[in-house]
Amino acid sequence: MEKIFRLKEHGTDVRTEVIAGITTFLSMAYILAVNPGMLAAAGMDQGAVFTATAVSAAFATLLMAFLANYPVALASGMGLNAYFAYSVCPMLAEQGITDPWQVALTAILVEGIIFIILSIFKFRESLVNSIPKNLKLGITTGIGLFIAIVGLKGAGIVADDASNLVGMGKMSTPQVVLALVGFLIIAILTHYKVKGAILIGIIVTWLLGIGAQLTGWYDVTVNPSLIPNFSVENILPPSLAPTFFKFNFEFMTQNVLQFAIIVFAFLFVDLFDTVGTLVGVASKGNLLDKDGNLPKAGRALMSDAIGTVAGAVLGTSTVTSYVESTAGVAEGGRTGLTAVVSAIGFILALFFSPIFLAIPSFATAPALVFVGLLMMSSVKDMDLTSDAADMAGGFLAIIMMPFTSSIANGIMFGILAWVIIRLFQGKFKEIHPVMYVAGALFALRIFMLVMGWN
Repeated sequence: MEKIFRLKEHGTDVRTEVIAGITTFLSMAYILAVNPGMLAAAGMDQGAVFTATAVSAAFATLLMAFLANYPVALASGMGLNAYFAYSVCPMLAEQGITDPWQVALTAILVEGIIFIILSIFKFRESLVNSIPKNLKLGITTGIGLFIAIVGLKGAGIVADDASNLVGMGKMSTPQVVLALVGFLIIAILTHYKVKGAILIGIIVTWLLGIGAQLTGWYDVTVNPSLIPNFSVENILPPSLAPTFFKFNFEFMTQNVLQFAIIVFAFLFVDLFDTVGTLVGVASKGNLLDKDGNLPKAGRALMSDAIGTVAGAVLGTSTVTSYVESTAGVAEGGRTGLTAVVSAIGFILALFFSPIFLAIPSFATAPALVFVGLLMMSSVKDMDLTSDAADMAGGFLAIIMMPFTSSIANGIMFGILAWVIIRLFQGKFKEIHPVMYVAGALFALRIFMLVMGWN
């Protein structure tokens, strides 16, 4: 252990690293319950997605451990899976695309390959620095709102309203009450710094739902396949066959611009989300060098990129570094041994698939809403009072995501507004070439929408 992870050099020991790894896993294990349900809404096989989520998380986290020796765990990213399931797939389905999730997986594969190339040439960090801070923060905040609305709708807390588009759901509905109680449970557990607060909140909400069903208040037709069954046969992980290497390259060649927009949206969100998470975790663990830079950043980013490609091949949304890794760092995790322990947690979870797959949507809704809350905290660091380009771009990025049910729309309108206002300000040199390219790409996309060319 000492030779591989250099524990003494980092001021830690095996016991501390193991506790930190368990803490990180518990903090992010909710993704095993949430991700299969979200991607199932896009038409994917829920069992296969569960296995793909766990295997890709374990694989990418082990890469991070042995390539970069960082206490960072990876898994399918929240926000990126929402864009996959609720933006890309419905849009493609409206065009008559059969199995639109295969197109989305193809976009993630391409995104991962691009990131591998950018990581090799150490171009990824410079790309992140070219994106205005307000846009980064606005996009993160907007994704938080988008995820929260997905959770609220899933539990019936938010419902369709003929006069106002959206309204409050029926408070007498058990799912609504249970989801709201679940959110409060997570918030209270978080206040007391309980490890795995989100996962515990999901499980407690589910148990309360079972109690409500036993008392006759919550009446539901139970799918026998979702009842936990721990026979030798059923304890084995679900097969990956329904999602493994299921790509649609034909759509990519026939709809180059539209496919490029999808890839760019995945790319853009994952781009600064990963670097931001790595820097945040490293900062909390005092792993940055004297200049505030991230040592071995290239290896860490390569682990993330390879993990994304592996996730696409297995059949899950973009794999990215998890900010919940800070929970493990707070417990003293400083090396890749922490990540190894977290990866083992995902491997062991494969044999508890009946439990994770049986969790209903009203129990995962509180987790979505609470994650949305955590992501929305970025708004406090935004400057919404001075520069017009920063204000308008950041604001549009926030509001267009939840109000148009599309993360890509928020990115598109935010970037376009920022670039156009900067041009009218005469600050041509302040616009990075990457932003010019992105603005031109999105302007072309809007032109296509105006002309009715989906």
